Amino acid sequence: MNKHEFIAALRVGISGLPMQDIEDRLRFYAEMIDDRIEEGMSEDDAVAGIGNVDEIVKQIKNEYPPLEQKASESEKIPKRRLRTGEIILLILGAPVWLSVIISVLSAIFSLYVALWCVIISLWAVFGALSVSSLTCVVGGIAMLVSLKPMVGLALIGAGFVCAGLSILLFFGCRAAVQGTVFITKKTAIAIKNAFLRSRRDRDE
Repeated sequence: MNKHEFIAALRVGISGLPMQDIEDRLRFYAEMIDDRIEEGMSEDDAVAGIGNVDEIVKQIKNEYPPLEQKASESEKIPKRRLRTGEIILLILGAPVWLSVIISVLSAIFSLYVALWCVIISLWAVFGALSVSSLTCVVGGIAMLVSLKPMVGLALIGAGFVCAGLSILLFFGCRAAVQGTVFITKKTAIAIKNAFLRSRRDRDE
């Protein structure tokens, strides 16, 4: 079963759910399949690794109570509203908790920017080593032609050393970029799923 067939079967299986929940679920499993494919799996293996679509449909439907039960529960348990005192406390405490939230978000963003700055710096070092290796080799050949063999050999040797270091640094930089992008995507998916769960809990 490929991705298109899996999503189509899942759409049919959960067709009785609210439209927004259907779209959220389909998007969630589509992104999960795409992530597995990006990690190197084939499309069929990525779909098979998620599980049987019938079992997934059953699991999703088990999360939703019958409509009659849901209606009766909503009639028995009214939604709790914030009291006036709680609203006042939230307003008065806004300078504190809002400052804390902004500080935490700013710290996380600063760390993320600092991480990318380190990666960019490593790429800059890679570029400098690559240029240095080429320059040393060309300069060494020029020294050999100028009958300065010791200086020429030294420059050529330095060029090969710089070339070797640049190759190692290239693989390190590429791994750092891939790892950072992977962590960013996983974090974004986790935040989105947490937001969807909290919204679904509020709706229930």
